[in-house]
Amino acid sequence: MNYNDSIRTIKGVGEKAEKAFHKLNIREVGDLLEHYPRDYDEFHDLVPIRELKEGSVMAIEGVLRRKPSVKTTSRLKIITAFVEDETGVVQVTWFNMPFLVSRLKMGTRYILRGRVGIRNGKFVLEQPQMYNKNEFYKKVGKMLPIYPLTAGLTNHQMTKAVTTAVSQCEGVVEFLPAEIRTRHHLIGYRKAVQDIHFPKNRVDYMKARKRLAFDEIFLYQAALRAIRLQNYHESCHVMEPKQEVEEFLGDLPFALTGAQKRVYEEIVTDMTSGTVMNRLVQGDVGSGKTVVAVLALYLAVCNGKQGAFMVPTEVLATQHYESLQKMLGKRGVRVGLLTGSLTAKQKREGKEKLTAGEWDIVVGTHAILQDNVEFQSLALVITDEQHRFGVRQRETLSEKGDAPHVLAMSATPIPRTLALVLYGDMDLSVMDELPANRLPIKNCVVGTEYRPNAYKFMKEQMEQGHQVYIICPMVDESEELELENVTLYTEQLREMFQGIAVVDCLHGKMKPKEKNDVMGRFSKGDTDILVSTTVIEVGIDVPNATVMMIENAERFGLAQLHQLRGRVGRGDAQSYCILMYGNDSKEAKERLGILAGSNDGFHIAREDLKLRGQGDFFGVMQSGDKLFKLADIYEDADLLTVANEEAKTYDFDEISRFYAKNRRLSEKLNHYMGKVSL
Repeated sequence: MNYNDSIRTIKGVGEKAEKAFHKLNIREVGDLLEHYPRDYDEFHDLVPIRELKEGSVMAIEGVLRRKPSVKTTSRLKIITAFVEDETGVVQVTWFNMPFLVSRLKMGTRYILRGRVGIRNGKFVLEQPQMYNKNEFYKKVGKMLPIYPLTAGLTNHQMTKAVTTAVSQCEGVVEFLPAEIRTRHHLIGYRKAVQDIHFPKNRVDYMKARKRLAFDEIFLYQAALRAIRLQNYHESCHVMEPKQEVEEFLGDLPFALTGAQKRVYEEIVTDMTSGTVMNRLVQGDVGSGKTVVAVLALYLAVCNGKQGAFMVPTEVLATQHYESLQKMLGKRGVRVGLLTGSLTAKQKREGKEKLTAGEWDIVVGTHAILQDNVEFQSLALVITDEQHRFGVRQRETLSEKGDAPHVLAMSATPIPRTLALVLYGDMDLSVMDELPANRLPIKNCVVGTEYRPNAYKFMKEQMEQGHQVYIICPMVDESEELELENVTLYTEQLREMFQGIAVVDCLHGKMKPKEKNDVMGRFSKGDTDILVSTTVIEVGIDVPNATVMMIENAERFGLAQLHQLRGRVGRGDAQSYCILMYGNDSKEAKERLGILAGSNDGFHIAREDLKLRGQGDFFGVMQSGDKLFKLADIYEDADLLTVANEEAKTYDFDEISRFYAKNRRLSEKLNHYMGKVSL
């Protein structure tokens, strides 16, 4: 039996069971071996009845002192008995197991194991299993796996299939060099697979988990390194420092922050080094990444090359286009705009100018990626809010030039350990300083009773000429969830602010042209209040907006709330964020308190990662999936560091040969990265 064999090769797995396994994406033996337990049932020794604890699964030994009673309801048959030991008496309850009445004998001693509950102030052992001493003590001290299941599969069936696979699969072979295993005290691969499914104790489980988590991080990092080595080659776009750029810097109406200077110097070093730049600039909302991007584009143009600036929305593309025109147009730089909503004639003329070299810089959306868009000498590709673009999209844009320099920008402040994993194929620059003229946003966490005061405050801000965002988590009404929704809310506000403010509505179900029209009106100041879902989170820059109120704020992740909040505070005026909760639980208030107490996106991201876990972290995984099955970016931060260091030094040819032989590993890496070409 091998990793790539069908699940049907396992004894006992017939056609019906195979279909159930397929629902869990288990098609081959290797899939089954990597279907790790979600929990374990740990068998502990017997306890006296007086030591029972609510909520725990515990085992007792006692004598049945009364004849069991049976109570029948419309849906259940409930059997109740009482078991006694030297320390006390406990009620025992079974549901829909009437046959037990004839089996339970008064005066007989039983070993019972079940979950401890409380009814009428007394302990109850619920739905316990019965054991004889021999079979019970065979299980004591063991950890029995509990697997993720689906309809048609029991935990017993899953355990039986995994047992067969673990014992008979020949593909469970070691691949880590002995020196790495020794250096980091890692157990062998086969033993790790055995012990992650069937650990004898918690120590064995922890050793197995450490080894397999290390493998996940190590292989992912090694694959990123392979991509990096492939992309690391000499550049035919070697830039030279230009006096014109220095003059442009001197003419800016503001001084660059220390972080902006440092990051720009790193970019210049890359672009003049003779090798292709592949750099991620990670900066908090409002840190001034766009100015650095403009400097990089101008450097390329001054060297006789073209640049492309790709952004996720048409409104943002238009804003960047207008900014570049204003900043560089007077210096003779020819800037073009290419978006999906342009007329066919405008698109055709724009593409012709790009091909002829009549545009030095093009700003656009996904429209830039179309096959018929060609450049004369593309030397620099910039993607803004890069997590919105997949690996293949970035590569498609890069392929439009002869290995152009690549600069990705992200306002999602991911902790460095996580960035190290996600963007290991890129050099990382962190912009951790805000411009001096940026006033910190003032935050407050309030309940719905504060709503009248919030509306009054918004009215005061609008009377001063400012604009307001209101964010809701839903589009339409839902009977299940009592959340504020955009469409109804907009109508209510239009009635409330009639003659005072223009209220507009934005949500994800709108057509692209509708969205662009709404955001365009707000950007121009034609709209006073914009009621929106999270589609506003990226894609619009309105310095005049000073208030954001987020309804049902407890429904969002902290990092996402921080991104939303970043839509205000972009001008010179003081800005405010009102976090309104619908659920007044202590936990919800504490979470929102973290956001209210800090405007530091990196601090908030770290807290969000602790609270939500890597799979739910905003902006990390677009699909919402966990990156790894076992490894956890926060919990395994130390392991992440050592695995990354080992991947850097691992023999590239050796790992390439191993990948070539192992189809399952190649598939796994393809899942991780979107592309593997080793």
